[in-house]
Amino acid sequence: MDAELNSLIDAVRAAAAQGRTLRLRGGGSKDFWGQSLTGEVLDTRVYRGIVSYEPSELVVTVRCGTPLADLEAALAEQGQCLAFEPPHFGRGSENGATVGGMVAAGLSGPARATAGAVRDFILGARFINGLGEHLTFGGQVMKNVAGYDVSRLMAGSWGTLGLITEVSLKVLPVAPAEASLMVVGLAQGPALDLLHRWGGQPLPLNASAWVRDTTAQPVADCLFVRLRGAVAAVQSALVKMSADAAALGAQVQQMDNDQVTADWQASREQTLAFFNAPSPDACLWRLSVPQTAPVLDLPSLAHPGQYIEWQGAQRWLWAPASAALPLRKLAQSVGGHASLFRASAAHAQVDKIAGVNTPLEAVQDRIQRQLQQQFDPKGVFATGRMHPI
Repeated sequence: MDAELNSLIDAVRAAAAQGRTLRLRGGGSKDFWGQSLTGEVLDTRVYRGIVSYEPSELVVTVRCGTPLADLEAALAEQGQCLAFEPPHFGRGSENGATVGGMVAAGLSGPARATAGAVRDFILGARFINGLGEHLTFGGQVMKNVAGYDVSRLMAGSWGTLGLITEVSLKVLPVAPAEASLMVVGLAQGPALDLLHRWGGQPLPLNASAWVRDTTAQPVADCLFVRLRGAVAAVQSALVKMSADAAALGAQVQQMDNDQVTADWQASREQTLAFFNAPSPDACLWRLSVPQTAPVLDLPSLAHPGQYIEWQGAQRWLWAPASAALPLRKLAQSVGGHASLFRASAAHAQVDKIAGVNTPLEAVQDRIQRQLQQQFDPKGVFATGRMHPI
């Protein structure tokens, strides 16, 4: 067994024996997220590298501390990719995202609604539980049906269940054709209706984003859609979708691929102008709702304007932490939930008193606590990052 892996196992065992809490950390690119950042940092970057990669089988196995950029570069050399487009929030820096952090955070990019989430691409995983045991679940093929699907449970666990040491992922070929359309002049309601209509048809719709551009004169409502697939399918869809949008009185333009690729990446990394805080007390809120949820009547505390992705399922907005209760009631009224994704720069810790995530209902809370008890009976990973302890 590698010395680096042994050092991680020993660190967890020592913390369990001494009653200490560990905070698992890769590049720290997502340190802004979460209820708290308590506990001693255990750096996972010591354990890195691609264990195996079979391009013909569309499977790669990677260690937790491997920079996400390195994995994506290796896949790109073979014309393959991570279809769920995980965000980096620090690409190119020494604090860049790692593969373990990618899985633990469970965050996906613009293609999430059509390609699937991080957890959908996890075939198997190895991790260290709170007792320092190195466990293996799943494998390297799709038909791993024996036992509980624990490996996918680790996606989105934010380091509260165990230390992911290795993960096997399904990868996909890069689509042979890609094109993007900009539709100007569709308000949010008609834009969502059009996206839902397209979603029910055999079109290679891969990603979408609707935003109100307040910097334009006059203010413009813009819908962006990205198509990926076979060349003929993309070309045919461009004609049909352009005609559909034009029939609603909108202006339609096919965008330059080189330019729009950077824009989609900026959407994934939250570097678009929308993601600049409009005021010192503004927090970035994420509303996760059904795609078919209607236009939401935002509380007066919220700043006007939203950035809507995933064909309506992910809606970003800016509001102070004091808007937590009305925002959560609003999201719950349509079958969703609201989370404080980024606290304000001026009052980060105070903002989080409202709770980063919607408080769990009694049954959900009991299940969560029982899971943590099974994986981490000593409370080694009980940092309270997802919910207050």
